[in-house]
This record gives sequence, C-alpha cells and structure tokens, in this order.
Amino acid sequence: MKTAVLRIARPTDRMSEVAEMYRKGLGLETLAAFEDHHGFDGVVLGHPRAPYHIEFTRKSGHPAGNAPTEDNLLVFYLPETSVYQERCRRMVAAGFRPVTAFNPYWDKTGTTFEDPDGYRVVLQNSAWEK
Repeated sequence: MKTAVLRIARPTDRMSEVAEMYRKGLGLETLAAFEDHHGFDGVVLGHPRAPYHIEFTRKSGHPAGNAPTEDNLLVFYLPETSVYQERCRRMVAAGFRPVTAFNPYWDKTGTTFEDPDGYRVVLQNSAWEK
C-alpha cells in the first residue's frame, strides 16, 4: 500500500542559499531537482522515508519576494531535549536567524527561526498530541 506524502512548495529568489540552509539546519536531503520544467527550476528536500517534502521553486523573470506574514510556519515537534538543542544549534550554524514568534504560543517550549525570505520554521521541544 502506498503512503500519502505531504509536499509544501514555495517560491524563492534565493534557491541555492535557502535549500542549503534547510539541508544543513533540518538535516534534509535533496530528493529531486529539476530545471526548466514548464519554465520552473526547483529542488525537493526531505528524508527518503518520511511522508513529507519541502520544495523550493523559481521562475525566471518572476520575483518571488518575501513571506507574506510572520505567521507562515513550518513546525517540527522534537520531544527529545538533546535532539531539540542540537537541531537549534544546527539551524543557527546553517544561517537561520532566531526570532520572537508572532504567536507567543510557539515561544513557550520552542524556538522560531527565520530564513532569508522571511519564512519561519519552529522547532518545538514537545511531542505533538491530539
């Protein structure tokens, strides 16, 4: 039985820089890349066995600009404190900038990071529970 996969795709004007930051900071791998696919270039990042991907794209002549709001988030729940702390160190080393969350809920047990496009990633030091 095949598993559903969630892919979050977004444009960027800094594809190489942003993709490298996400690879280093989140420990993602390049799963696929393409050039001039209907006028778009892109890279797909993720973990080979994880049911989610992040795709960055660009279209020549069409500036992507920055994130529309401070509340556009990718959230990763990391319940093990040592894993959370190491991942936070890796995010900073990769070039992400720690910021105060727009929604203060995320600052209670997590850290919010911003990429050069203004998009944010939250590392939450807790387990996700219903």
